[in-house]
Order: sequence, then C-alpha cells, then structure tokens
Amino acid sequence: MRFFDRDKEIAKLREIRARSRETAALTVMTGRRRVGKTELVKAAFADEPFLYLFVTRSAEADLCDGFKSRIEAFTGRTIPGRATKFSALFRYLLEEAVDRPMTVVIDEFQDFFRVNPAIYSEMQREWDELSGRAKINLVVTGSVNTLMNKIFKEKKEPLYGRDTDRMTVRPFAVSVLKEILAFHHPSFSPDDLLALWTFTGGVAKYVALLMNRKAYTRRKMIDVLIEEDSYFLDEGWAVLVEEFGKDYGTYFSILSAIARGKTSRAEIMNEIAGDVGGYLTRLEEQYGLIAKHQPIFEQTSNKACRYKLNDNFFRFWFRFVFKHQYLIQVGLFDELREVVARDYEVFSGLALEGYFRARFVEEHAYTRMGGWWDRKGENELDLVCENEFKGTLDFYEVKRNARHYDPTVMESKLAAFWQKNPEKRSLSSTFGVLSLEDI
Repeated sequence: MRFFDRDKEIAKLREIRARSRETAALTVMTGRRRVGKTELVKAAFADEPFLYLFVTRSAEADLCDGFKSRIEAFTGRTIPGRATKFSALFRYLLEEAVDRPMTVVIDEFQDFFRVNPAIYSEMQREWDELSGRAKINLVVTGSVNTLMNKIFKEKKEPLYGRDTDRMTVRPFAVSVLKEILAFHHPSFSPDDLLALWTFTGGVAKYVALLMNRKAYTRRKMIDVLIEEDSYFLDEGWAVLVEEFGKDYGTYFSILSAIARGKTSRAEIMNEIAGDVGGYLTRLEEQYGLIAKHQPIFEQTSNKACRYKLNDNFFRFWFRFVFKHQYLIQVGLFDELREVVARDYEVFSGLALEGYFRARFVEEHAYTRMGGWWDRKGENELDLVCENEFKGTLDFYEVKRNARHYDPTVMESKLAAFWQKNPEKRSLSSTFGVLSLEDI
C-alpha cells in the first residue's frame, strides 16, 4: 500500500535529526502494535542512510552477532573480535558518532528485557559518558506500552530522564481513511468507509492488509477478516497476551463484556463474578484500552459512569472473534461471517458515533464533547458538543439511517437535559441528526 499521511511526524523526526548534529538526541517512539512505527521511521529517514536494528528475543551473543554485521555494513569498518555484549556495540556507535553524525533506530526496544535486563543500565553508563560528544540521533521504538513506560518514566530505572524527545504514533485520522479508500476504490459508499473505520480504527497494518486484498466493501472486509488462517483471528492473542501477562484471562473477560455492551461496573462485575476495580483502573491508566465516561458536564464521578473500548479493532475482535472461538475451532467460518453480517448494523452504530467524534476532534470543531444520560437511563443524548469560544451547544442523535430520527423524541430528551443543566441555557443551541449520509 502507498505510504499515506504522517507529514507532521516525519517533519518532527527530521528536525530532531538536524538538532542531533549538534547535541545527541534520544527519541522514544511508542504506539500500539501494527500502527506503523517502523514504516514511519523508514519514510522519515529515507533521504539518507541510517542504521536499523531490530531486537529479537534471542541470546544476547546471538543478537549481537547479527547486529555486528549490520553495523559493519553501515559504517564500512570491521569490528574486531566477536561481539557478545550489546553495550560494547553501543559504545562503538557512540564513539563513531563523535566524528560522524548518524541516525540509529532500535526497534522493539522493550524486548531487551527478554534478552538481558542489564542492557539498560549498561546503555545508561555508555550514554552518560559519551552522549555529550556524540552526534547521534538515537530513536528507540516500542509497542508494549507498560514496558516502555517502565524503562523511561520510572525513576528507579537506569534510562529514566535520558530521553530528549517523545512521540506517540496514533492510528490514521478519519480523513486519511477516506483518502486511502478513495485512492483504492473511488466509488466507495459511506457504509464502506464506516466499515473500514469500524474494523480497523485506522491502524495502518490492518488497513494495508484489507486494501492489499481489495477488500473495499463491507461484505468483502468481513470475508477477509473471518476466513481460515486469517491474520486477524489470532491478533488479539498476539498483541495483548504479552501486555497482560498471567492475568490475561481476566482482562480478556472484562474486555469481552464491555465489547458486548456491559458498560457499567456493576454489569461487568456480574459478568466476571468478582471485583474488577483494579483491572479496570489498569486497563484505563496503564494500557489505555478503555475509557471511563460520565455524562457531559457532570461534576463528580457517580454510578452513571460507563466504560468503553478505545480501540475499534479490539472492540470487533472481542465482540465477534473471542466470543465465538468455538466456531473458529471447528472451522465454521461461514457461520461466523453470517453472525458478523447479521449483527453489523447494530454494532457499527456505536462506531459511527465514534467516527463523528474523531472527525470533530480532527476539525477542531468543538472544545468539549461527550454523551449525556440521566441516572435512570431513560433519556440519552448521543453527542453533546460545546464550543466555548463561540458560545454554542450542538446536540446530535447518531443514526445509520436518518429516517429513524424523531425530532419529537429528541426534544423530550433535551427537556430532561435542560432540567439537569439549566446554566447551559444561555448558550446558542441547535439539535439534529448525523447519519451515514454525513460521513
């Protein structure tokens, strides 16, 4: 797939590289797996040679043996003897960079924990001694968020405070998804675009896999997602088991419950049959996979809080793939595709709401957005959008089909909202519907 977007990220990486020719730079780049970190650094530094090292979970001596060959090819110089310690190779690069500016990218940096955790303290020693003279642009990337935070944000860790720049690579914005689909399939329908957003959430790898298979329509996407030996069927296990460790079973059960619409703490506890408070906190604060929502303009936390999955793909995976593992295990892929097709319109309704939220954020249309519902759940507004600078408050119902919107029902919900939030009556307000026709 053609390289799309990332202009700001590329510009920042090149600005850091230019700065590193005067002072050593250590950039920490994070982002969920498959989001496109490796392709980004390759695109950013494609204009001049750079050294790329990928950390595999092997013995340190074996890993260094491969690194040595790459370093020799990059520098054009032979390193005497056998390399068995990464710290020795790292020192060699820093010494080389004293007289020769260079860019070095270390991918999956957190996997040094599996190779030899002492590598980080050994790197700290060499960095502290030589970085003041080295003209090195060191970029380390990692996709296990908890480990990368541990390495660089915990004060007791040796590399704490050594990074000079940070970058988080995020999924494609909705405007970029529209550009990608238009490039491959100019006659795409609004439902095709919504399906691409619903299934991938803009994660670059997933988008590329679907585009490479010419899965431009909702039906074709489902066919590719749910087929024998599909890349996507094992993806939840591949990405999250390492993050969660031995407690992954409980985390998976919680995420599955949320994906199936069990969004209050009480509902989740009923599904799990146990206390979930600590797990929910970690899923939100450490892993960033869920977010706790309360009615907009609510001043304090209350029992009306709801949990939602932040990642569209995992929402799909837990709702359909994880839940229906028994169908996959016996090879009933046609049956599972029919389940997805049957439930898709309801399932994609929440994704459509997320689509408009993401678009409004990208467009800087509002200063504050959220949903609103009363404590009994009798009245609910999908999107309440405030622009504090313009003094406006816009209310939207989100429907796949605009014909299902009833203004009378909307006015009834608004009456409940105004009763709860009378101070907002001074704002200029509008209400209406957002549907597939508006994406």
